[in-house]
Amino acid sequence: MVRFLIRAAIFLVTAALGLLVASWLLPDFNIEWGGFLVATLVFAIAQSVLSPFIFKMAHRYAPAVIGGIGLVSTFVALLIASLFPSGIQISGGVVTWVLATLIVWLVTALGAWLLPLIFLKKRATARSEA
Repeated sequence: MVRFLIRAAIFLVTAALGLLVASWLLPDFNIEWGGFLVATLVFAIAQSVLSPFIFKMAHRYAPAVIGGIGLVSTFVALLIASLFPSGIQISGGVVTWVLATLIVWLVTALGAWLLPLIFLKKRATARSEA
């Protein structure tokens, strides 16, 4: 259970970092700070629900697309999160959407890969010392 909570916290932190980095790098990607928490939660929940669903659909109907599942689910999660008021607003055109998807996906992918190694390694070290 603790491992699940750590992974959930890591996922939320990486989602928040991904949205922040996109807002810092892209002038047409704006975060309204009052709705940042809601946008992060909506994005993280949408991403976690959509990834397995999109993977299943792609596996069944378009196996060549399986490698891009993370990008597709990130795009759809950004789209859903942008529908909620007072959260994120992507006012640019297609280029901004593509770059935002790439940035958020890259940050969340790196965070999901690196942060568990750091936190779970510390926890395993602490457990072995006890």
